[in-house]
Amino acid sequence: MHRIVFNQPRWILPVIDLALVFIAFLLSYYLRYEVQFLDPVDEANAAPFTPYIPYALIFAGLLWGFNQSGGLYRERRGRTWWDEVFIIGNSATNTGVVVMAISFLVQPLVFSRLLILQAALLVVVIIAAWRLGLRALRAQLRRRGVGVERVLVVGAGEVGRSVLQTIVARPDLGLKAVGFVDDDPERGMSDMGRVPALGGVDNLPRIIDQQLVDTVIITLPWQVQRKILSIVRECERKHVRVRTVPDLFELSLSQVQVEMLGGIPLLGINGEARFRPGSFVAKRILDIALTLLALPLALVIVAIAAIAIKLDTPGPIFFAQERIGYNGKRFTVYKFRSMIVDAEKYHQDLIRQTGEDPRHPKVANDPRITRVGRWIRRFSLDELPQIYNILRGEMSWVGPRPAVPQEVELYEPWHLQRLRTLPGLTGLWQVSGRNEVPFEEMCLMDIYYIENWSLGLDLQIILRTVPHVLLAHGAS
Repeated sequence: MHRIVFNQPRWILPVIDLALVFIAFLLSYYLRYEVQFLDPVDEANAAPFTPYIPYALIFAGLLWGFNQSGGLYRERRGRTWWDEVFIIGNSATNTGVVVMAISFLVQPLVFSRLLILQAALLVVVIIAAWRLGLRALRAQLRRRGVGVERVLVVGAGEVGRSVLQTIVARPDLGLKAVGFVDDDPERGMSDMGRVPALGGVDNLPRIIDQQLVDTVIITLPWQVQRKILSIVRECERKHVRVRTVPDLFELSLSQVQVEMLGGIPLLGINGEARFRPGSFVAKRILDIALTLLALPLALVIVAIAAIAIKLDTPGPIFFAQERIGYNGKRFTVYKFRSMIVDAEKYHQDLIRQTGEDPRHPKVANDPRITRVGRWIRRFSLDELPQIYNILRGEMSWVGPRPAVPQEVELYEPWHLQRLRTLPGLTGLWQVSGRNEVPFEEMCLMDIYYIENWSLGLDLQIILRTVPHVLLAHGAS
């Protein structure tokens, strides 16, 4: 096993940003004097680009300083593109104000305030676009294993699962969980989705060498301080980075707030649930708005699919099934029938024959699926009638997959956390592989979604769902 590392020189990003500032000034000059955008210029007042070179240099230097103080060039996992755009926009605004002030003091013979304003706006647009492209490039490299940090989690309790669910749900962080260790036999020997259980903590030195571990994250309770210290010393001896997660009263990490008091970290506890009444109202408004937008196209697809199903095999067009929703409430979910009539009779036999996980069975080449059913399942069109469930308030556009009662009966206590919100038509599990995602991993993603919910996250998942469905990624 070989680890692929991509080391980016620290100076490369600032240098590229400085070059982009000059490109922005050249474009702004072209707009001002050649295109004469917004304000015409007399030929007598036309000026060469040369007098603006000092301003471009000053702008580039000041922008670098503001970006540096804003932390743009410090690697920070979890920082979004919008966070970077905010820093760039703030830096460009401050820089533009300073350059304007300098022009008032110097009173140059050749100067255009409109050119500086245009340049500042172009700087934000160009650097933001460059950063977006860089993120796309990094994502492609990480899919090939380049620049991915290999992480071993010590402890598979509540806090350990919180760490694993973040790593699994956020591939953009560039972390790969190579496995976890725990001295509890039940935890240390049972895989969590595609994250393998690697035994007890005593195996740590061997695992670090075999798995080429870059970082060890300790999530053990503070009562075992001696063991934590011995793990830290072992990691230091092997030159592996080690991080610890505070196990405060076994709270969810989303309930822990960190504040700084003159450099001293203060940990606080936020006892409020992520989904408050106002959150449900906002989510409901978004669901209704998206439904009204999608309804015209959905009705056309529904009509075509209904005719195809009716012509393909005898039986009803729709399939109704009891599912478990928010807080364990039962409801009837509606789908297009994609299987033969009475397919449920053969369900348990197929699970026994294939050895699939009964909590999330996905039988490859299921013989019960009809010809039309295989096509509509490939593009998730069988789920389209669930828009009716969304209108009734039983489901949402985004949320955990709705489970059948027989599956929920097999849940462990921590799996039940995925019932703390409305089930969804799509979710993190949908945009992370659909049928390829094992049950335990799907639960980690669902809990991460619940604990980190926002309208922005819902919209992001919906936008990511479209190409996954159209390209049939992970479909059965």
